[in-house]
Amino acid sequence: MPEVIMRLIDKAPARRMPPPEMLGGGILLVATAAALTWANSPWAETYEALWSLRIGVEIATWELSKPLLLWVNDFLMAVFFLLVGLEIKREFLLGDLSSARSAALPVAAALGGMIVPALLYLSLNAGGPGREGWGVPMATDIAFALGLLTVVGRGVPIALKVFLAAVAIVDDLGAILVIAFVYTSEIALQPLAAAAALLALLVVANRMGVRVAWPYLLLGAGLWYAFLRSGVHATVAGVLLAATIPMGPVRDAAEGGLLLRIEHGLRPWVAYAIVPVFALANAGVALGVGSLEGLFQPVGLGVVLGLVIGKQAGIMGFSWLAVRSGVAQLPVGVTWRHLQGAAALAGVGFTMALFIGGLAFPEPALYEQAKVAILAGSLVSALAARALFAKASQVAVEGQPSPITTREGREPAADRPRDEAA
Repeated sequence: MPEVIMRLIDKAPARRMPPPEMLGGGILLVATAAALTWANSPWAETYEALWSLRIGVEIATWELSKPLLLWVNDFLMAVFFLLVGLEIKREFLLGDLSSARSAALPVAAALGGMIVPALLYLSLNAGGPGREGWGVPMATDIAFALGLLTVVGRGVPIALKVFLAAVAIVDDLGAILVIAFVYTSEIALQPLAAAAALLALLVVANRMGVRVAWPYLLLGAGLWYAFLRSGVHATVAGVLLAATIPMGPVRDAAEGGLLLRIEHGLRPWVAYAIVPVFALANAGVALGVGSLEGLFQPVGLGVVLGLVIGKQAGIMGFSWLAVRSGVAQLPVGVTWRHLQGAAALAGVGFTMALFIGGLAFPEPALYEQAKVAILAGSLVSALAARALFAKASQVAVEGQPSPITTREGREPAADRPRDEAA
C-alpha cells in the first residue's frame, strides 16, 4: 500500500497543470459556489444527507465508522496538514524563514495578523456564547490568497508574493498550535501514549537516515489513528509526521530529497482535490434573511471585522513597528501600498477559518453564523485588495522613483513612490 501511495504521489499532474496557487484558487471558488447553490436549491436535503452518510472500515473485530463529513474533516484534512507541515519545515530550513533577517518582517506581520483579529473578535464576544470562536478570524487561506494575488495583483513585485506566502505559512503554524492546544476535547491518555510512541519511532527513523517513504507513511497512519482516539484533533498528526520527514539532498523535487519529493507530489492532490472537497462539504449554508441577520450578531460581526479590519490593522501595524525599529526592512520594490494590499488578501480566511469554526462551534446555529461571516469577510477582503492594488499601480505609474538603493549599492529595479519609501 505505501508503494501504491508513493506511485500516486509521483504521478501527480503537477508538471502538466498550472501552478496550484493559480488553478487551485479557481477550483476552490467553483466548489464553494457549488456548495452554496446545492444548499440553497430544492435538493438541499440531499446535501445534508450525503455528508451525514456513515462510511466505515471493518477488519475482523476492529471497526472505524464515521459520517462522510468527518472523513473529510478528520482524514483528508490530515493530508492537507501534512502538506502544510512540509511547507513550514522547508521554509524554516531553506526558504524565507531560514534566517532571522529575512523572517523578521513576515513573522511580525503574521503575529499582528493573528493577535489583532482575535482581540477584535473577543471585544465583541468575551463572556458570550461565541467566545470560543476567537481563532476563526486569525486564519489566512494560502491557496485563495496567492491565487487571488495573481488576479488582482498583476504586476506586483515578486517579493510581495514571497512575503504573502511566508506570512500565510507562519499564520498556518499559529493556527496549528491553536488547534492542538485550544480546540481539543477531553484527553484519553492511552491513545495519547501510543501516539507519543509512534512519534518517537518516526524520529528514530529520521535519525537513522531512513530515506524511503513507506516507513513514514505506515507509522503516520498509526499516528493519525492514535490521535483520532486521543481527543487531540487527528489533523495534528499530519503536521507532526511532516516534522519527522527528512529533507535529504537539496535537488530537484523529482530526483532528490524525500521531503521535497513528497511535497511536490502532494501539492496538486491537495489543491485540486482535497481542499475543494473540503469546501464542497463545509461551505454549504442556507442563505436567507436569518443568515444575513447573523452578520450583525456578535459572532458574525466579530468574524467579519476580524478578517476585514483586524487582519489589515494587525499586519500593517506590526510590520510598521518592525521596520521602524530596524528589526526588518521592506523587500526591494515593495511599497507600503503593496503591503496593505497583501494585508487585505490575508483577510481571505476561508479553508482554515471554516475548519477552525467547525471545531469552535459545535452548536449548528453559531457555526452557520460563522460560515456566512467567513464568506462575507473573505469576499470584502478580496474586493478591498483589488482596490488597493489598483491604487498602488496608479501611484507607481504617476509617481517618481525614489533614490533607494539595495545593500549592494544598486537602485532597485522597481520604482517606488517617494511618499511610500520605508
